[in-house]
Amino acid sequence: MNDIFSRIEHSRTADEVVQQVESLILEGVLRVGDRLPAERELAVQLDVSRPILRDALKSLEARGLLATRHGGGTIVADVIGEVFARPVLDLISSHAKAAADYMEYRRDIEGIAAEHAASRATADDRALLGAIMVRMEDAHQRGDFEEEAAIDVEFHSAIGECAHNIILLHTLRSCYRLLSDGVFRNRMLVFTMPAARQQLYDQHQAIYQAVIAGDPLEAKQAAMAHMDFVTRAMVDAERTGDWERVSRLRLRQRSEGTSVKRPAADRSGTGDQE
Repeated sequence: MNDIFSRIEHSRTADEVVQQVESLILEGVLRVGDRLPAERELAVQLDVSRPILRDALKSLEARGLLATRHGGGTIVADVIGEVFARPVLDLISSHAKAAADYMEYRRDIEGIAAEHAASRATADDRALLGAIMVRMEDAHQRGDFEEEAAIDVEFHSAIGECAHNIILLHTLRSCYRLLSDGVFRNRMLVFTMPAARQQLYDQHQAIYQAVIAGDPLEAKQAAMAHMDFVTRAMVDAERTGDWERVSRLRLRQRSEGTSVKRPAADRSGTGDQE
């Protein structure tokens, strides 16, 4: 965090501070929840007076870009959450057509992101992706599917950053918000299936290798093939989960049924005549 702010060279005004922070948020350097340095430290880094800095921070907070937490300093506000309001999230989660459209949209946009990433990734971008893949491999080897699922989102988000397109970056982040909010619950089921987990890992490796190699076409194809697989796997996981649910109910019902003795009349079919 200390290295991302730069000294303001010319007119040291609140507007100059605002523009620098805006750019950092827009470019995805500052993320939702990131905490800014303490006022004194940030003023030194920007080389502005503390009154000027306070005016800038107040302006950014008034516009909803920053938020102040009691005892927690100043953080980047949840600017992504506004893209999909809660009522829309609820509709997407409860309508199969909307969920299918979401996956179709992600297939196309992930392909574009990977294509641009392969063309535009810098040395630092490639280092970031490499570090993420090391962590993904570790989680995969340990069988920690929850961590692997979290790193999955981080990986795709990093690919979006490597594409160096501001609109693409924030569009993707809004899409990933649906995953972190648990809108697609059957997504987690996929990571509990060993065969599917291995294929997901291999596909992430394929995307990563294509980006590192600077092969836009291969990166795009790998990303789209990955999303096709995820779409099928989520459907299969949902069906398998439903089969298991029905099987448990059947077993429970039959177990309880055999423990209940039927009346003699029911067993004979005629009953006692008096």
